Amino acid sequence: MILGILQTGHVPEQVAARDGTYTDLFGKLFANRGFTLRTFSVVDMDFPSGPDDADAWLVTGSRHGAYEDHPWIAPLEDLIRDIRDLQKPMVGICFGHQIIAQALGGRVEKFTGGWSAGHRNYQIGGRDVSLFAWHQDQVVTLPPGSSVLGANSFTQNAVLAHGAHILTIQPHPEFPPSVIDALIDNRPTTVPPEMLAQARADLDRPVNSAMIGDWLADVLEGAPATRIPFAQEVRA
Repeated sequence: MILGILQTGHVPEQVAARDGTYTDLFGKLFANRGFTLRTFSVVDMDFPSGPDDADAWLVTGSRHGAYEDHPWIAPLEDLIRDIRDLQKPMVGICFGHQIIAQALGGRVEKFTGGWSAGHRNYQIGGRDVSLFAWHQDQVVTLPPGSSVLGANSFTQNAVLAHGAHILTIQPHPEFPPSVIDALIDNRPTTVPPEMLAQARADLDRPVNSAMIGDWLADVLEGAPATRIPFAQEVRA
């Protein structure tokens, strides 16, 4: 199947040199699924002709804010709604998580509580799940009909299902520790130094990227977005 990658930003040079582009990162995450990846750099105004250019879609992360005034934001939101209307499978990561929520009627803002950077734990399906995060913006209002599947105390809307065909997550299952290491080296001035130091100290802590990658791939292949395959059984 063809997986359309809607690239909404470019990874920093240090990341590209060591780990490749967003397409490379997702290619590694889904390496065992046999997807054919087709990338559209929408951040550079390279758009598909429509939702039928791929069997399923993925919206990447970005350094930009979903609420910012860029010429590619509005057409991307139109495309997201068209994909939704045709019931094509779609997943979104970080910025992708945010722009999908915004396009479908939710609200995104620069979170007043600050940044989440490095190793983070989430509750998903009654289980503790660890992933790398790197964001300040958050989805603060859900679109109509959407549901929360995962959260932690800092990010209340960390994993969202928008109907049966769209699953989005705030953290980065595609990021290995080396990407976080490179982002720390970039030393964004708005991230507190003590948070960067803790993020570096946590680089060797295990994450559940493969498990989440398999879940995302299941949805891209047509599984219901609300079915969490690793959910802990609830006993009476």
